[in-house]
Amino acid sequence: MTDIIKKRLVSYGARTEVCIMKNGKYLNVRRMAIIGILGAVSIVLGFTPLGFIPIGPTRATTMHIPVIIAALAEGPIVGASVGLIFGLFSIFQAITNPTPVSVVFYNPIVSVLPRVLIGITSYYAYVAVKKMGNKRTLLMLNIIWLAILAYLCYGIYLNIVNSDGILLILMNILLIILVLLMSYFSFKRMGSQSLDVIIATIVGTLTNTVGVLSAIYLLHAEKFVAGLGLDISAARKTIFGLAFTNGIPEVIIAIIVVVSVIGALKLKERE
Repeated sequence: MTDIIKKRLVSYGARTEVCIMKNGKYLNVRRMAIIGILGAVSIVLGFTPLGFIPIGPTRATTMHIPVIIAALAEGPIVGASVGLIFGLFSIFQAITNPTPVSVVFYNPIVSVLPRVLIGITSYYAYVAVKKMGNKRTLLMLNIIWLAILAYLCYGIYLNIVNSDGILLILMNILLIILVLLMSYFSFKRMGSQSLDVIIATIVGTLTNTVGVLSAIYLLHAEKFVAGLGLDISAARKTIFGLAFTNGIPEVIIAIIVVVSVIGALKLKERE
């Protein structure tokens, strides 16, 4: 009910659920539990090597992925809430485990706002693509999957040329196998819906990467570049170069994980 907040107690046998309704959206016990679980997953990723996975020629952060999953599975409020947990953890990590550039993450406009927006932009991108229909879906999906495979193959080439070690090469080979499996799964099981999830994942990931780095550029460019030990005069080139080199691998790993998780959830709903 528009602009009215209702609290109601609904009993289904032994189960009791509290709902807070506003503008047709609601938070219930289940969704609050999902916020806590996926927020905790994001924090755990930040404390472990799983938070930064070598992919292609660079490394990808995965801490934004639970935010996208939350938004696509439960809506923008849940997604934004998980993003808030992610952002607050970024401030905590910057304070407790400082690096030369941690000071820029003390600012919530840099560390929190873009993470909250992940849940909102990914959800509404998902809704927008669903409304567009299925025209040219297969062509677009093929282009996306082929571009990901090309990037990973290029990463293997660079690993060999730079003698980066067998571990990074094996990691990229594993990711190629996963991409092939996910592409087959998306065509076979999800059909045109896989494009909705992929585009939403791309939008959510770029919201994180571009949002954080744009805020850094606008508010703390010189401080950030100086912390990296680079020439301050090249601040723009350095920061937006990071947006490109970080954005691509983060999109790839996010697509692999989100498509598999959301696909599994959709299959469960059909059963």
